[in-house]
Amino acid sequence: MRYKISANVIRRLPRYLRWMRFLERQQVEKISSGELAARLGVTASQIRQDFNCFGGFGQQGYGYNIHELREEMAEILGVHETLTAVVIGTGNLGRALISNFRFSEYGFRVIAAFDNQPSLIGTVINGVTVRDAGEIGDFLKNNPVDVAILTLPQSSANAAAKLAADNGVRGIWNFTGIDFDSDLGDTVVEDVHLSDSLLTLGYHLRGSQNTKEDL
Repeated sequence: MRYKISANVIRRLPRYLRWMRFLERQQVEKISSGELAARLGVTASQIRQDFNCFGGFGQQGYGYNIHELREEMAEILGVHETLTAVVIGTGNLGRALISNFRFSEYGFRVIAAFDNQPSLIGTVINGVTVRDAGEIGDFLKNNPVDVAILTLPQSSANAAAKLAADNGVRGIWNFTGIDFDSDLGDTVVEDVHLSDSLLTLGYHLRGSQNTKEDL
């Protein structure tokens, strides 16, 4: 069953799922909303409100069954419905993702990678063959692809995103660090700005003395 819920709740669900998996590995069988809230740094009422968007999973006086909750979270997020993906750009980041990220655990299957460097074309990374970037359009026309993972230089990012969207790719996982200026139609874009996260960490570590009056 699909539920119509807010984007804010959707963004919290992967974190819930990650914790359910962790707790299950720790052989925890059940947890209360209060205990879960303490681990996640949110309120118990927020957790109950989020879970109630899907009908609620807990029992009064018992709490949440970890295994059942993990299964429910995975079902809601569609983890069991495999989506196909291609990686465009197989530099250090692209190769690292293909080699180390557990795509299958999250419901994705990488079926091809692309690059324009002759030394990389034809190589195989964790079972994925690197193809000539010039073949992207033809490959997308002949192979249904749900997601394009962009890990290529910023100078090529807009063109790659437009090419993917124009050839039926429904989603883009964008690691290029820029916001696209092309019209991508209905293609959903999820930006990953590593610098934003690092700068936020640096702000806290440096103990900024900025006050509201300074802003």
